[in-house]
Formats: sequence, C-alpha cells, structure tokens
Amino acid sequence: MMPVATVMPDDTPMFDPNILHELDWSENTTTFSPAISPLDPGDGLVLRPLCTADLNRGFFKVLGQLTETGVASPEQFMKTFEHMKRSGDYYVTVVEDTNLGQIVATATLVIEHKFTHSCAKRGRIEDVVVSGERRGKQLGKLLTSTLTLLSKRLNCYKITLECLPKNVDFYKKFGYSVSEENYMFQRFFN
Repeated sequence: MMPVATVMPDDTPMFDPNILHELDWSENTTTFSPAISPLDPGDGLVLRPLCTADLNRGFFKVLGQLTETGVASPEQFMKTFEHMKRSGDYYVTVVEDTNLGQIVATATLVIEHKFTHSCAKRGRIEDVVVSGERRGKQLGKLLTSTLTLLSKRLNCYKITLECLPKNVDFYKKFGYSVSEENYMFQRFFN
C-alpha cells in the first residue's frame, strides 16, 4: 500500500487575490468612517483569500463565534479547502491581523450555477463573522461590500444572503432587501 502524501498548510490562496485588488471600489454603495477598503482595511490588517495556513491562525476560532464548527482534523480541513479551491466557486475571504498573525474576520461568497436566467450565476454570501474584540471596526461591512462587488464582477445576476431579523437593517445598507420568499431548511446533523 502506498503511503498517503501529507500536505502541509501553506500560504497558497484559495483564489487569485488580484481579483480582490481589481474590484471597482467606486461602485461601493456603503460609507466607511474612517475610510477603509479591500486594499487598505486598517492598520496591521490585510484582506485576502483564505489559505491553508489559516488553520493555525485562528480561522476556526473566529468561525466558531458565528456557529458550531464541530471538530475538523487538519486532514479534513485540507481536503475541504482543496475541493473548494478546485471548484472555483468558493471565495472564502479573511481579514488577518498581521501583527498578531491571527484571522480576525471572515466571510464566504459561493457561486451557484443556474439553468435559469439564461444559465446565469447567483452569488450567496455565507458565514460573515468578525471576532468579538474586532467588532465595531467596520470589518463586517468591508467583507460584505467586497463580496457584493465581487459577485457583480463575476457576472452574477443576483446575490443573496440569510440573516437573523436583528441583522436586516445592517444588510439593507448594502442595497439588500427582504425577500417575500421564506427560508426553509431541514437539519440532518449539527
């Protein structure tokens, strides 16, 4: 039996970071005070694609402030990361505090390919979370604005997200409106 090659976490990004740098920030509809952007998210901060080394930079710690993350081995993380990267439809974006070497915020844009709307694409924002000690620094706004513009750049005909009723006003700042449709689900495990 051949031994399984172990892939070590590294700084290879999930997607090309240039796509974030090339966004037309003049199309952003949200105001920031003080001004921040994907290229300048704040002192000691960098906005970039997720990389496998983020496993050791507190990625799950931040994500766990949003929802149950469960226990994932490094191998499971690497396998899921590679699947998402290969698909080309996942844009897991993080904000890293480079002084601490820690992830302090994250959000994901998922691209869904449709047969409707002339075989168009739909964007979906998922898992927006900012670490407790960094809330109020506009990082959630920055991630949401960035991924909204990214979905437009990727030619999505629309973008959606799900949120708690208490967060509706926050997302309205970005031009999102409450849908008349109901969000329904079945949970098969936690």
